Amino acid sequence: MSEEELYIADTTAIATGTLRKALQEGSIVGRLILHSLIISHFDRLAREGSHRGFVGLRELSQIRDLAAAKESSISIEYLRDFPDGLRWSKDFSPDEIIRELAMELDATLITSDPICAEAAKSLGVRTLYLEPTKSGGFVLDRFFSDDTMSIHLKEGVQPRAKVGRPGRWRFMQLSEEPVTREELENIVEEILEYAKSNHSAFIESDKPGSMILQVGSYRIVITRPPLSDGLEVTAVRPLVRLSLEDYNLPAKLMHRLEKQAEGILIAGAPGMGKTTFAQALAEYYRRKGKIVKTIESPRDMQLPNDVTQYSKTYATSEELHDILLLSRPDYTFFDEMRNTSDFELFADLRLAGVGMVGVVHATSPIDAIQRFIGRIELGMIPSIIDTVIFIADGEVKKVYELETIVKVPHGLREAELARPVVVVKDYLSGEPEYELYVFGDRTFVVPIKGRSAIRGEEVVKSRLASILKKYFPEGDVEIASIEGNKVILLVDEEYYNYMVGKPRKKIERAARKLGVEIEIRPKLSY
Repeated sequence: MSEEELYIADTTAIATGTLRKALQEGSIVGRLILHSLIISHFDRLAREGSHRGFVGLRELSQIRDLAAAKESSISIEYLRDFPDGLRWSKDFSPDEIIRELAMELDATLITSDPICAEAAKSLGVRTLYLEPTKSGGFVLDRFFSDDTMSIHLKEGVQPRAKVGRPGRWRFMQLSEEPVTREELENIVEEILEYAKSNHSAFIESDKPGSMILQVGSYRIVITRPPLSDGLEVTAVRPLVRLSLEDYNLPAKLMHRLEKQAEGILIAGAPGMGKTTFAQALAEYYRRKGKIVKTIESPRDMQLPNDVTQYSKTYATSEELHDILLLSRPDYTFFDEMRNTSDFELFADLRLAGVGMVGVVHATSPIDAIQRFIGRIELGMIPSIIDTVIFIADGEVKKVYELETIVKVPHGLREAELARPVVVVKDYLSGEPEYELYVFGDRTFVVPIKGRSAIRGEEVVKSRLASILKKYFPEGDVEIASIEGNKVILLVDEEYYNYMVGKPRKKIERAARKLGVEIEIRPKLSY
């Protein structure tokens, strides 16, 4: 091309670094036009905390320095005018304006967006498509060893890694030298370039101050001020890929997973191996000829291509609901259920007949069930969840099954107190461990295993407290303790005579219904 060749670059050629690399190689010679709209675009993104804005402004500075060093072969001209009859508005992207300018100025459009390149060619615009470089390696690979679970990079702090196995890991310092802001910006830029040029990478979320990416097996979170107090990069990678057979599950549980379980909850603390187990279970169902799909945010489960993985980031709960009902999978795996809309979508799909497997954070298996209380009607929970699998240290530690029975809650006596009770049983032993039921306007989760003869202590205290509030100021009567079937009430001396009079009969009547007796004592004599 002649030295008088006129070029104009769009945002993609700048943000991906392809324009800078072409200038370094000397493959572009002539006049390069940079429109002020491009600079304003990256400036606005940077002020909003977008990583693309910071990268774009940095690339523009490097392009200017390169042009100054190569002024004999390339010159930069800044332009502020718009094409005739076209004014910038939010309805037009900067790249659309640049494409129109290229046509008006008879300039060669430089772009790294294949769709933009095809659109320009359809208008008869000369186009130079610069394909983003596909690097052979990934910038974060050098931080990971075979037993590295995650790395934590923050400006001004020594780089650290979590090394070991789920439940048995330690923090290890990777270098004595703190990571500088410039080094971390370079890492972020390489991550973004790699993500944009590889089909195995997804930018799951790009919001002011934060970005979440899935690059191969890496789940990457990037944050910067003002959201965080400094630029930070966290990358997590699954260490092992197991099959369900590797867990050596009891034959009884394997039979349930294959024949009965259709509302499964996989629970555990962060880093304990929940997603690894879910991945193994998904592959097990796939081998059994089941149609399996996933809902993830971000998409970090490593599954074969015939398992479709949907991102919750790019679709509403209603859209996912319609897609899954129309595509009719046998099992849908919902990874990382967090908010109410996630639990409601899980419940809705399960009640529609879709086999559901949900992954939730919980420190104990009963906590996982309690995540549904208040979000779903209590009596519906066993219809939605039939199996709870608790994972700790990468192993299955507890399995629960749920059923609803109409009975008197454990520890209460009066037959008129019978109500629907959700019984949570240890699946392998068949022993009930918890009962869930509604008493008044409260939902109680009462442990059964290992308790004394009086089981409904929380219910007793709650019911008596609500009655006492009608007659006495708060704090003047206390429920001191429950000894066997006897409840001891402590009363201020000034209310003692009144207490043993009229209110006593109503309190005793309520206590009899609860299967307990009351004993009233003055506070000072107690």
